[in-house]
Amino acid sequence: MKTIKKLGLVSAVAFAMLAFSACDDSSSASSDETGTSSSSVETSDLDESSSSIDKKSSGNETKDKSSSSDTKSSSSTKETKVSSDSKSSSSVKSDDSSSSNKDKSSSSVSSSSSEKQSNSSEGSSSSSVKQSSSSVASSSSEYVPFDRTEPFDGTHWRNGDYVKFVDGRNNREYYYIQISGKDTAGRKATIKVMAENLNIGEMVRGRKNQEDNDKIERYCYNNDTTNCDRYGGLYQWAEMMQLPSDCNQKDCRDQYDTITYHHKGICPDGWRLLTYNDFYIVVHADGNTHGVEGTRSAYGFGGYNTTGYSLVGAGYNWDNTFVNLNEGTYWHYPEENPENFALWSKGSWQDRTSKSNPISNTPKKQGFSVRCVMDE
Repeated sequence: MKTIKKLGLVSAVAFAMLAFSACDDSSSASSDETGTSSSSVETSDLDESSSSIDKKSSGNETKDKSSSSDTKSSSSTKETKVSSDSKSSSSVKSDDSSSSNKDKSSSSVSSSSSEKQSNSSEGSSSSSVKQSSSSVASSSSEYVPFDRTEPFDGTHWRNGDYVKFVDGRNNREYYYIQISGKDTAGRKATIKVMAENLNIGEMVRGRKNQEDNDKIERYCYNNDTTNCDRYGGLYQWAEMMQLPSDCNQKDCRDQYDTITYHHKGICPDGWRLLTYNDFYIVVHADGNTHGVEGTRSAYGFGGYNTTGYSLVGAGYNWDNTFVNLNEGTYWHYPEENPENFALWSKGSWQDRTSKSNPISNTPKKQGFSVRCVMDE
């Protein structure tokens, strides 16, 4: 009996030791499997693991969270191992993309979220740009081409005294009016004269001289072409005469008719530049009892416009500075001042309150308005 008891005790001890050993082997095996999945992941293992996670996740939200956590942990371990062991990195097979795809998917979710925010921000920016563009469009569309009939006298307008013609060089429409009166010699005379200032040429900035002899150049008050549309261009003497620009600084009497001063200059075909004699006829027009005030428009320039000439306050470019818009106007005549042919022309000037209009001497380089008369 004692022997049997001893054998039973020995057997129990041996069984316990075997059980302990088996438990230790199981733990070791588990550790080895973990090590294997961390260092050299086999494609089949990853696919099965991924597949089982997907299957479980479709049916159990709790397991999905656990699986997701395990996947992140495994992925984290994998990234650490791969970065520290180049051999291990090279032994990872291409099918490992399932795990990296999950990481990329997680990354792309964040990226997508960032992109949405970015897109939202861009959308807001785009909206701002559109609003800004709208403002620009609104600003540029605010200017409506000026109705140049506004300065015309109502009576002459109603009587149909203004006649329209087109300058074929830029297809700009102008109005002219026929005026009869007395000239400087006291003789009866009739002219057909533009009822608005000439506007043609490429704009140059007011600080520059009009020196390109191959094209017509103009100033627009404050370098704004809308002012040219409303008031006409401003021209230096040589530009008005269509002579070489150095005629602003030298005697050029040999290049135009100094007897009649019927010089075409910058005017359209069939027209010539206004002379002092022409303006004298306008001032002394039949029925004009207001003198020079009868030449000025009642529309913002303090006149009566009984002649229909419709003079406006176009301002001028004096010493490369724009001055006196709506307050004054100057114009050159097609002749030079005998006292200084090189630098001075003959010209005239008006402001809101002027009562007379004597011919005056003025520097050729100043930018003034131009009127044309039909050359008959």
